[in-house]
Amino acid sequence: MKYQIQGDSDCPLVHIHLDKNEVVKIERGAMAYLSNVELSGKMNSKKKGVGGLISAMGRSLTSGESLFMTHAKGLTNDAFIGVAPSAPGKIQCLKVDSMHQYCLNTGAFLCCDDSVSYVMKKQTVGKALLGGTGGFFIMATEGTGDVMVNAFGDLLALEVRSDHPITIDNEHVVAWDASLDYDIRIASGTFGFTTGEGLVNEFHGNGKVLIQTRNIHNLAQAIQPFIQTSSN
Repeated sequence: MKYQIQGDSDCPLVHIHLDKNEVVKIERGAMAYLSNVELSGKMNSKKKGVGGLISAMGRSLTSGESLFMTHAKGLTNDAFIGVAPSAPGKIQCLKVDSMHQYCLNTGAFLCCDDSVSYVMKKQTVGKALLGGTGGFFIMATEGTGDVMVNAFGDLLALEVRSDHPITIDNEHVVAWDASLDYDIRIASGTFGFTTGEGLVNEFHGNGKVLIQTRNIHNLAQAIQPFIQTSSN
């Protein structure tokens, strides 16, 4: 993927250069502008026909991701497209290959090379029951190429070591090395009643976790008292 991250550090977008017939996959509704690019919506699945529809529907229902993914194809050698995330914050490119794959939290995916797939990965029953929107599946990368992820706020990388597991609030997790193991649990008390914390992810092993510095649900709660609602 030939790209540039443009704009300021708080509200950037990705400007992608496309050759003729080159394809990138982008999150549904993320297109900001384009030139000499053809857009098509395809089911978010590698399978064809009815099997592909069932797989895409399962992915949408269990992971909270869109049923469809937008494919952008260059019509000339000087085509380009701008892709913008829905929330303000940093954008980062993850390089994936046979040795480096990632799991992504809901809403983190922005775009990727056509050579990269964004697939369902089954969780254990315990993780599914406590995993919020993740359900029995989370989303993981496959293939080789570039994947763009976005965050609400800044993006920071935390190193997990076998002798130093790290516990992270689920709302701050963006992506993590697929080789890491993790447990989902309640932070403390009864759903964090005593500390104000909810579900957390405890990561084990050796690898990297990307976190966002802001929590969009906390922001929504903070501004709720100032939003006027109509009354009958």
